[in-house]
Amino acid sequence: MLNLIPRYTGTRIDELPAALQPLAAQSVTLARLYAGRGITTPDELETGLSGLLPAEMLHGVTTAVRLLDAAIDEAQRILIVGDFDCDGATSTALMMRALTAMGAVVDFLVPDRFKYGYGLTPEIVELGIETYQPDMIVTVDNGISSHEGVARAQADGIIVIITDHHLTTKEIPPAEAVVNPNQLDCNFNSKALVGVGVAFYVLGRLAKLRREAGKSTVQVSQYLDLVALGTIADVGVLDKNNRILVHHGLNAIRQGRCCLGILALLEQAGRDPKQLHAQDFGFVLGPRINAAGRMDNMRIGIECLLTEDWSTAQRLAQELEQLNRTRRRVEGEMRAQADSIVQALAADDSDSNRSDDSHSDANNDEIISHARSVNHKPNSQPNNNSNRSIILYQDDWHQGVIGIVAGRLKESHYLPSIVFAPADTQRTADDDAIKGSARSIAGVHIRDAIEQVAERHPDLISHFGGHAMAAGLTLKRGNFDGFVRAFDEVMAEMDDEVFAEQKFTDGPLQAVDFSLWFAEHLANASIWGHGFAPPIFDGVFEVLSFKVLKDKHLKLSLRYPDVQYPIEAIYFNFDSEVWDYRAEQVHVLFELDINEWNGKQSLQLMVKDLAVVKP
Repeated sequence: MLNLIPRYTGTRIDELPAALQPLAAQSVTLARLYAGRGITTPDELETGLSGLLPAEMLHGVTTAVRLLDAAIDEAQRILIVGDFDCDGATSTALMMRALTAMGAVVDFLVPDRFKYGYGLTPEIVELGIETYQPDMIVTVDNGISSHEGVARAQADGIIVIITDHHLTTKEIPPAEAVVNPNQLDCNFNSKALVGVGVAFYVLGRLAKLRREAGKSTVQVSQYLDLVALGTIADVGVLDKNNRILVHHGLNAIRQGRCCLGILALLEQAGRDPKQLHAQDFGFVLGPRINAAGRMDNMRIGIECLLTEDWSTAQRLAQELEQLNRTRRRVEGEMRAQADSIVQALAADDSDSNRSDDSHSDANNDEIISHARSVNHKPNSQPNNNSNRSIILYQDDWHQGVIGIVAGRLKESHYLPSIVFAPADTQRTADDDAIKGSARSIAGVHIRDAIEQVAERHPDLISHFGGHAMAAGLTLKRGNFDGFVRAFDEVMAEMDDEVFAEQKFTDGPLQAVDFSLWFAEHLANASIWGHGFAPPIFDGVFEVLSFKVLKDKHLKLSLRYPDVQYPIEAIYFNFDSEVWDYRAEQVHVLFELDINEWNGKQSLQLMVKDLAVVKP
């Protein structure tokens, strides 16, 4: 049987929070789902815009809005400086659309990650001055650590407004205004806003100020399609505030009330906007926008979100589709190399436990000099303090996809994973910069872990930033081995339990829940995602039949007690070692899904884990 942790342990309706008990009369399963996610009162499930936290709670927003209001009135040249991911692209597009509608003179600039790196650097400020001669710079999704860039702008008399959401434990830059719910003196009740959410709040407060003064303004809520896309693509925690934002943005797209670029991207993906779900922002739209920043320049992505011409939107969406295909190819090659390195290092580690001569293999020595991986037991609790991270680097890796590769390694091995690539593949000497992208597991705050390394070893890391689950950093290639050792020291201080993967379940379904109606109702019952986990269930099923597709997917026909028809299930990329062709019963961890084929819909279980029940 599978070893699962129930999200909610109550078994009777009267054990539910009192406010959820009336809901249980309609659906016990749905009531249990909400209880397992900490919902205790109905108002936590409300989706009206009136339920949003007030903008005035954001420290610095009043000053930022006053400065922007004056800049519009005085026709000052405003330059938006964005970031090269989907959150940065949607933040930039939102600022451009809303400020332009209010009558601002506004342009945007996004650093080319391959030339300038991340954030408001002095070099970006100089490029902005040379190209646009701004009177004001507004950052979106960056800037909270950009002391040097702010100083460079102010040296030319440029007003700087920072809007960001990334964490910092340091003193903020002395910009004229800083709006970030995660700055130390901000009492905004949600720390989960991503960059586009912060931009939305600033613009909403600005629009209200100008409306009350009888000035040109705009209804900023009409741009919630961009807010929803950026929030999910940046894996923002779906607290009530973010769920409201995403709910309205999702509905706008379903109704066709969104920017043409989103519709064109959905057309490229072969997806019907009316059938869009919140997860599609992360799996369908986000990767296509992100491909611009990863493989070329994010300007293509932003222009796709800004255009008002359908043919232009289609052309830009096609360019993004091609970039995404290139990204997938490069990522696939790097993942294969990363897997080989992990396996080689695991084998070397195993050999070293058996023989003192284990390091005689020159190939392994070469790999170890360029990479470190200290895990060789995927999805298992480590047996010593060294099996706690995967940290890899190769001279020919592409920095545009290191974050994706780190994320895949984290998922497959359940360990904090950091993947490095050269800042410039033509410069790979010890003094040259390499850039790393980190992805983490629950219980390991990756940005804080990197900060601990930086505090203990001030000369190792040049720059770093990020949040709990994802971070970026830059160091000299010659410091790679030292960083690995220092990071391992930090990981060694953590409890063993942190590194043991926990799989949660919402428990068994009732027989009546195995229906198309319930699957569709469940999908639309809330905005599911990071911090408000998608429903996942488990149960013991009788195996009626099975077949293996393409040598890697397991398709099952199952029977469940009191369900009068077979239930189809699919287990993609299944582990053949856990399957027994003689299986009569299986314990399955699954998500409910609706399969569409030739215009017909059928219920389908998406298997996430499986164990054969021994007779």
